[in-house]
Parts: sequence; structure tokens; C-alpha cells
Amino acid sequence: MRHRGGNPSSGEWVMKISILVAPTFLMLVVSCFPFLRAQSDLSVQTVSFLEGQGRNQYYQGNRGPLRPSPLIKLPTGAVKPDPNGWLHHELEMMSDGFTGHLMELSKWCAISGSAWASSNGEGEYGWEELPYWFRGFVDLAYLTGDKRLLDASHAWIEGVLSSQDSSGYFGPRENREEHDIWPNMIMLYALRTYYEASHDERVLPFMVKYFRWLTTVSLENYLPGSWQKIRGGDNLDHLYWLYNRTGESWLLDAARVNHERTADWTGGIASWHGVNLCHGFREPAEYYQQTNDLRYLEATERNYRRVMDSYGQVPGGMFAADEDARQGYGDPHQAAETCSMVEMMHSDEMLTQITGSTVWADRCEEIAFNSLPAATTPDLKGLHYLTAPNCVQLDRSNKAPMIENSGNMFSYNPRDYRCCQHNFGFGWPYFAENLWMATADEGLAAVLYSACSVTATVAGGKSVTITEKTEYPFDDHIDFVIDASAKPEFPVALRIPAWCVNPRVTLNGKAVDVKASASSWLLLKRAWEKGDRIRLDLPQNTEVKTWRKNAGGISIQRGPLYYSLKIGENWKQFAGDDTWRAYEVFPTSPWNYGLVLDPKNPSSSMRFVKNEKTTSTQIFSEKGNPYELQCKARRIPQWKLESNGMVGSLQQSPAYSNEPVETVTLIPMGCAALRISVFPRVTDSPDANVWE
Repeated sequence: MRHRGGNPSSGEWVMKISILVAPTFLMLVVSCFPFLRAQSDLSVQTVSFLEGQGRNQYYQGNRGPLRPSPLIKLPTGAVKPDPNGWLHHELEMMSDGFTGHLMELSKWCAISGSAWASSNGEGEYGWEELPYWFRGFVDLAYLTGDKRLLDASHAWIEGVLSSQDSSGYFGPRENREEHDIWPNMIMLYALRTYYEASHDERVLPFMVKYFRWLTTVSLENYLPGSWQKIRGGDNLDHLYWLYNRTGESWLLDAARVNHERTADWTGGIASWHGVNLCHGFREPAEYYQQTNDLRYLEATERNYRRVMDSYGQVPGGMFAADEDARQGYGDPHQAAETCSMVEMMHSDEMLTQITGSTVWADRCEEIAFNSLPAATTPDLKGLHYLTAPNCVQLDRSNKAPMIENSGNMFSYNPRDYRCCQHNFGFGWPYFAENLWMATADEGLAAVLYSACSVTATVAGGKSVTITEKTEYPFDDHIDFVIDASAKPEFPVALRIPAWCVNPRVTLNGKAVDVKASASSWLLLKRAWEKGDRIRLDLPQNTEVKTWRKNAGGISIQRGPLYYSLKIGENWKQFAGDDTWRAYEVFPTSPWNYGLVLDPKNPSSSMRFVKNEKTTSTQIFSEKGNPYELQCKARRIPQWKLESNGMVGSLQQSPAYSNEPVETVTLIPMGCAALRISVFPRVTDSPDANVWE
């Protein structure tokens, strides 16, 4: 499990799919097609990335001399998930699940006696666990409007605000004595959310006073080590956020010092610990906003590529770091922490704002739809520490040294896994808040897709609401209805993902002639009228991805979703009560299949069907998945479980098997608690590889 210190191992890493937007994309000339007309006043433009030209006067992006913000996060409450959509259902289940009840389930989240709720910073449990949980909890409270959650949030906020002393420091005093501001970095995210939602005038002076105190800390005691030094980019983000709202120039000098005292991510990988990587790799791109030097932006992309090239040769957007990324441990049965998933999504959301590129939003969706759902039970009343692309038995047995930590890492439990138990809670709320962003030219951008509504101020100071209806990622069309008075003229930017090569658009039922390409933004601008309807179709084709650095294993991708073998699940409760249960999960059907594919046209070997037998309201579950793929497969008798219950390592494809050809069913990867997501390619040819 994670602790304050750490001794990350070193290693190297290769990318799973070619990235369509290179790190030097900002140096490219924007590809603009001639304006095309579907309505007399509609202009259509395709661009490779959004630029920060102009400064949005309604939403606070970067002030000069910081580089202008291409995209700006909207305040908490501007985006509301559709009450009938899967994302809103996910948030409701979080409220009813362990995230919404950690004050009862976790000793670190009990307000009585907590150092975080004390006016003098004295008490118990004053490290990262409470702010980890509270960062997501306060967002969840405002997104759902749940009175119980809101009341609890306000009690904690009052405790935190009361803890500031005359020097400006706030929070548990023990952390200050140890020169550890890491827990405060997390808590500041919660305060930012609270400020955006409540406009409480106490928050900005509180933060200014705190950062004034931080400028008095001696350099040897400023980010001296441990998580805070490696994750100093979180503090840099707060400094820029506060500068943008106050204009106090000394905050930029404080940002320079913060960058200098943070571990050197500009020069390379500063830590191979999984969660550190997800925080730290983005720090150079954050500092790029102040330097305007492309080398810092390129350093972040280089960090990402190095990690993914060595340890991310798997579907789902994550990489093998079951604590640390370790050389020689990159097989699909290696896992990622739940903490890593939500932190990587957060970094992707931030980098989308900084760069204006679609690539980071694609990466965020890949994690959200394929990896994150299986980290919890379908009812969100339990979680586990580690999730792997290939994992067919979630038991309590020790799996070290194949997994770095010993002990129980894979079974589901609402009361265990400490860091991940508390940190999971901000993944879905932050995803929801970043569905839409404001653009520099006072328009709106659909960044991530899910059923929702957004209400915002656009060019001319006009208020507009856009309602988004879709079953994405399970469906390929998205409908937008605009509700506006006085015909405001502003651009609507629609993200075209990397996997979509022929998007289609209609406006009020009439086709719009577009030549949008993958990994681009489609900009639609006109004087919008109440009731205008935009329909975006993103056709999802079935593709086969080959992981050459993982023995030539293959994965099936359709649009934003990867697909896993449908394995029967036997959930066995081993602890807890009727409400808060701990489970092991065992397979009830065979799993050791290789896929039989036509080498010249692999996708022709599969059939996409709607699942007519769903029995769960949780769409991300084996019983609730809406669509399935059927394909041919043969079992590989030599492919077995290790003695500790982990899936045996992949051996080289194509694998030899003369077992009978069967029809197997694949379901979306995020719906499978037990999963084989990287398959061998199998054949009965004598030239194939005979596994041992």
C-alpha cells in the first residue's frame, strides 16, 4: 500500500496506439477548410486544435503574461448530467455507495476529533485521506444537489476555513511541522469547487494568505521530498488559478519557485510510482503556460509516450504499475491502482484545457469508459486496489511478487484500500464537470460526451442552454438542442475523436457539408435560434489492435470502447453486512480463448449485436451491458492460471490450437469485472507457436 515515503523503481515504457497529434502540434498550421453552408448564416470550420486567441470576458482563463487558455473550465453547476442518463445514475450510486458514506465507514472521514475540522489544527487523521475523499465529495454534493451531502460538505468547509492561523497556514499542524504541504494541495481543490459553486467571498483571501505564508518557507523546506515534491504540479495549478482570479503578480514568482522545487519532470521521469506518474508527468505542460516555451509542452508528451510505450501496451488507457512500473512487468495481467485511474483522468482534463487538443480528451474517455468502471462493484458499494486488463479471479490471495505489494489487492471491499478508497470519489464528478468548456472566443466546446445540459454565458453576454441527448459511448450519435433568446452568435466546438474517420452533422434535419477528420474540432458558428438542433454522428467501426510488445496479443476496439470476453461471474461475500459487503469474484465459464480472425479482414470475423437480456440498471456491468460482439475462438489448453490465481502470461501469437472453433461473446471492457481484454491470435496452422 502507499505510504508517505517511497522508493520507486526505474523502468522504461511503449505506446499502445499511434498518437495522431504529435507534441509539436502547436507549431502546425491550423487546417481550415472553406466555409460551407447548410443554413444561410452557418459557418463551418475544421481545426487541428483550439487556440487561445482572445480572452473570454465571462469565464476566467489565463491572465497575461500567462499563455491564453484555449479552453476554460466552467464553474461547478454549469454542467448538469441528464437525470435519465447513465452518468447521472453513476453519481446517484456514488451518493448511495461507499463514497457518500465514508464518514460512517472510514475512521479518516469522521468529523469528530478530526484535525481537518479543528480550529487549531489539532486532532487525529490529518494526512491525505480526508482531503482525497472530500475533493470528490464536495463536487458530488453540488452535482447531485443531495442535501445530506451538501450539509456534510459545509460542515467540513467551515472546519477547514476556521483552521487558518495568523501566519496564513491552514490545516493539521502536524503536517507543517513535517514540512509536508501535500495534504493541503488536495484540500485546495475542494475549496476551489466550493468557491465556484457558492461564491463564498472568504475563499480567495484565505488562499492568498496561505500562499503568502508559503513564500516565507525556506527553500530547503519547500517541497523537500516525498509525494509533495513529485506532485508539485498540483500546487502550481492552484497558484495559476489564484493568480487568474486576483491578478497578484507575486503569485507568478511563487509559481516559478514551485516549479524549481518540484521534482524534475522536464528532464525525464522523476518517479516510476504509478500514481506519481499520473500526477507528475503533466507538470512541464503546466509551467509552459508561464514560459511559453514549447520544450516544456513537449516534455509532458515525451513523459507520456515513454510510460505508455514501455508499460501501456494494453487497452483501457492505463499502464502496468501495481505500485511502481517495474521493468519486465508489462503483461496484461499486471494492474493499475484505482488512484492512478482518477488522477490520470484529472491530468487529461487539465491538459485538454492547456493545449486545446482533442488527444487528451480521447485519453480521458478511454480510461473512464474502459478501466474505471471495473474498479468498483456495479452498485459502487465496494472497490479494489488494482484492476488489470486480463484478470479472471478477484480473490484475497497474495499475488506478490507478480504484484509488487503482498496481501489482498483484488477483492472488492468498501472498508479497505485506504488511498484508493478515499481518492476514487473525484473521478466521475470531475468527468461530469468537464463535459463542456468555454472557449477563448466566448463559445462553448463539447469536450467529453455524455447526456447532460450546459448553461453558460456566450458572446454578447447572452445566456444559453444546450441540452445533449445521447447513449454515448454505447451509441454513435449525439443530439444537441439549443435554448437561447435574442439569437446569440457564437461558435460551438464539437470534438471528433481519433477513432472516427467520417463524422456526419445535420442542423435542423439538413445535412451539413463537412470535411472533418479524426482528431480535430468541428466549429459551427451562427446566430443560434431557440430550438436549433445539431446532430453529430460518430460512426463506430470495429478494429483489431495488435500489441506487438505484448507478444503480439490483440484487442478489439469499437469506437471509444474496448471489448472483453464475457465470463460468468460468481460473487462470493466474505465479510461485511447486508449493506456493506466484501466480495471475491470467481469465473463460472472458460476464459482461455484465442480469437480466430480473418487475417485479411479481421473485423469481418465479428458480429455486433444488441443485448436484449440486460437485467441490471447499471450499464457498466456484466448483466447490464447494452451491446455485445460475437466472434470465433478456440481454447488454448496450455494457457492457465498461475498458482496465485493470476492469468498466465501471454506467449507469442499466433498461438497453435486445434481445439474446436466456438462462438464466444465479448462485452464492453468497462462492463466486465472478470475480463480477458488482450487475446492471443489463434490458428491451427502448423507454423503457429505452440505454447508451453
